Formats: sequence, structure tokens, C-alpha cells
Amino acid sequence: MLRVGLISDTHGLLRPEAKSFLQGSHYIVHGGDIGHPSILQELAALAPVTAVRGNNDHGSWADALRETDSLRVGEVFVFAIHDLAQLDIDPGAAGIRVVVSGHSHRPRIEERDGVLYVNPGSSGPRRFTLPGSIGDLSIDGRSVSARIVELACRNAA
Repeated sequence: MLRVGLISDTHGLLRPEAKSFLQGSHYIVHGGDIGHPSILQELAALAPVTAVRGNNDHGSWADALRETDSLRVGEVFVFAIHDLAQLDIDPGAAGIRVVVSGHSHRPRIEERDGVLYVNPGSSGPRRFTLPGSIGDLSIDGRSVSARIVELACRNAA
């Protein structure tokens, strides 16, 4: 069983609760709006990171990030994009099993046409009344399950 930690919309804030949740991940996927390169450095200390550039990621560090990226975890292809509305491929036809996104700050898991779409929500500063959240994938062969967990954030930064 392989575990992929899912995080998005940190906006420069990597909460201790998020880091704790991601401990033990084999891989981490960040769905964009990272906010600062130190976030990626902290995540990379936990597991290999695949991260995409979000609409709020600017500067030379962000220019080095791709708008989409993918990784193979066991027998499963995982595709990352910040804004799902900008998805311009047919993931199923491309052999992708999971699409990870961010942008909306709304945690969501949905399966359509054999593709699992996961937005782990926002784990950074609270926005509106949306909860802080994070997620993960459990991958066993070709089998994938996803979950989203609300963070018990100590502050409303």
C-alpha cells in the first residue's frame, strides 16, 4: 500500500497539523498556490514532492514550476493541475486514474468515467467559512481510495 499526501492552497502557510498529517507519505502532491518556496522545501523533507504552479504563485521560484505535472505511483498515474477548469485533456483516455487540483478551496472527491478527481481543499490561511483541509490517496496495485480530513487548526490565520 502506497500513500500519497495531497495538499493545496497553502498560500505561504504550512500548518503544523498539515505537516503532521503528511508524515509517513511515500509521495506528496501540492495542487498549487504554494505561496513561498520554503513550503516546498519543508514538504520535500517529508517525501518526494510533485507541485504545480497556482495563479497566486509568482517569482523565479514559481516560474520553475509547471502548470501541470504527473507522477506514477505503483500502477496508477496521478495528474496535478491547479484549476480544474483549465484541464484540457481527457484524463481517462490518457491513462490517468487520479486528477488532483486546488484553486477553489473546496474539498471534494468525485469519480467520473473511471477517473478520481480530488481537491484536498485549502490547508493555508482560512478563506471565508471554508474549513482547512488536507487529503491523501491510498494506492494498492490499480486500486485507489481517497480521503479528505478537516484540519483542527489552532488559529484562523
